[in-house]
Amino acid sequence: MTVLVTGGAGYIGSHMVLELLAAGEKVLVIDNLSTGSRAAVPAGVPLVVGDVGDQLALVALIREHNVDAIVHFAGSIVVPESVVDPLGYYNNNTVKSRALIAAAVEARVKHFIFSSTAAVYGMPSVNPVSEGSELKPISPYGTSKLMTELMLADVSRAHDFRYAALRYFNVAGADPQGRTGQSTPRATHLIKVACQTALGEHAELKVFGTDYATPDGTCVRDYIHVSDLARAHMVAVRNLRAGGQSEVFNCGYGGGYSVLDVIAAVKKVSGVDFKVSFAPRRAGDPAALVASADRIRKVLGWQPQLNDLETIVTHAYAWESRIGGKQAKAS
Repeated sequence: MTVLVTGGAGYIGSHMVLELLAAGEKVLVIDNLSTGSRAAVPAGVPLVVGDVGDQLALVALIREHNVDAIVHFAGSIVVPESVVDPLGYYNNNTVKSRALIAAAVEARVKHFIFSSTAAVYGMPSVNPVSEGSELKPISPYGTSKLMTELMLADVSRAHDFRYAALRYFNVAGADPQGRTGQSTPRATHLIKVACQTALGEHAELKVFGTDYATPDGTCVRDYIHVSDLARAHMVAVRNLRAGGQSEVFNCGYGGGYSVLDVIAAVKKVSGVDFKVSFAPRRAGDPAALVASADRIRKVLGWQPQLNDLETIVTHAYAWESRIGGKQAKAS
């Protein structure tokens, strides 16, 4: 049997491919390479350059490779961009996901793992945020992901089809062995941008908002190491294969770090006291966004191994200094 990884040439998808290979799984990647890189796909793993919205081609591909599980990462992820181009996001994240789900049902794939997001919660009034919290996205990005979750729930009730939707909080870091990392052009992730600033790729790092109701006045986020996140997907695949029911899981550590905490960690790891400037708040930034991560630990038995900000920053900085910047410029 084979696991199909959509978006497997991208940041999180490429880490998932490594996790699957380490578990002895056969892997097939489909990616349109709009943001992913061929270099991120390990040698020997078949890469199909294609569109997850092409339902007929997907059905043929699934049958040809005897796919029994799909892990779906392909999509668009930049929140401000989604506000400017909502139709593009609904097409990439919702319409094309619908085609992929339909292909899975037609080809009788019973196990589906979906890359969702904490953006489905919008501006939560209570932290930590549980899976039962109100779903009130404030961007087309968050809404496009929530719409796919709703489709999955409906399809699971109508067909022999089970899924896990994993709602990511702030994904960061890179493969500890340096095999892959965050190479997406124009990525806006704080830890990545801070590492790039330490390496001289930006003149300064801008902090948006210092008057939030947090310990130091800056936004607090739950940062999860990308390799821990890949392991969460792996245990979700195993759970479904073992007969587990359709579920939604938060993916975070249950604790948060402020923007200033991250800056201090990057300065410590890099040894560079780079320039930091301060600007007013950005619209739509919650003061804090921290996961309640009890469900995934209890139901799936997931145990994080890299739950440490300095470790996350160390791996991210190593990637940026050795490979990441060059790949981002080449993309």
